Amino acid sequence: MTVQDLKEKAKTIRKHIICMTREAGSGHPGGSLSAVEIVTALYFKVMKIDPQNPRWEDRDRFILSKGHAAPVLYAALAERGFFPVEELYRLRKLGSILQGHPDMKVTPGVDMTTGSLGQGLSAANGMALAGKLNKKNYRVYVLLGDGEIQEGQIWEAALTSSHYKLDNLTAVLDNNGLQIDGTNDEVKCINPIEEKWKAFGWHVISVDGHNFEEILAALEEAKNVKGRPTMIIAKTIKGKGVSFMENKVDWHGTAPNKEQAEIAFKEIEKCF
Repeated sequence: MTVQDLKEKAKTIRKHIICMTREAGSGHPGGSLSAVEIVTALYFKVMKIDPQNPRWEDRDRFILSKGHAAPVLYAALAERGFFPVEELYRLRKLGSILQGHPDMKVTPGVDMTTGSLGQGLSAANGMALAGKLNKKNYRVYVLLGDGEIQEGQIWEAALTSSHYKLDNLTAVLDNNGLQIDGTNDEVKCINPIEEKWKAFGWHVISVDGHNFEEILAALEEAKNVKGRPTMIIAKTIKGKGVSFMENKVDWHGTAPNKEQAEIAFKEIEKCF
């Protein structure tokens, strides 16, 4: 896909996020919208995957550690062909394959069950280390939330990634500055982010998390780093693309109603 193709795909994914959460009457649109370009770049340009064979041994792996942002992952998986797009509108319904957080046992294309924050990087370490031991050339990608990295397990995992020189592991931090209870600075300051990850032995790249050129360049750079894992710090906007959601903590876990969804649709179409 060209960058223009990716932008069009990202627009479609944003619309799906709005529709899914509206239909469900619940969900997490804010942190899903902030991660759209990151997830789109991975699933439609970078990752080696096969929708017809979701458990292919040599596939690249993706872990959505910030599991509440499931709508962005589900939308990408559907658009990529892992399951019919129509399934998206059964989000959070009883018996649906698309629950509020990703479940690898029921959803094609989901590589790790997530939801309890702070655990995704540990799982990614296991996958990356297994790849090394089994002499596989797949890569492991994990998307973290910035509020999530306040958890201690993240830093234990970060030490492990560096200790085992997991250069087949790339983490991306969705740095939108907000979490469920307010700003990161109000809840528990995470700065200086770059210096912390560098001190833990990671190769660190900072990008605009809504700029495909920068995201793709960083992901390509990560492939060429040897002897240590890479952290891509992506500066993003929570609720990106919908004016009344942008940088508003209230939209962390609130679904739009019908009228709000219609406004959001128009803005997404106009701005992208």
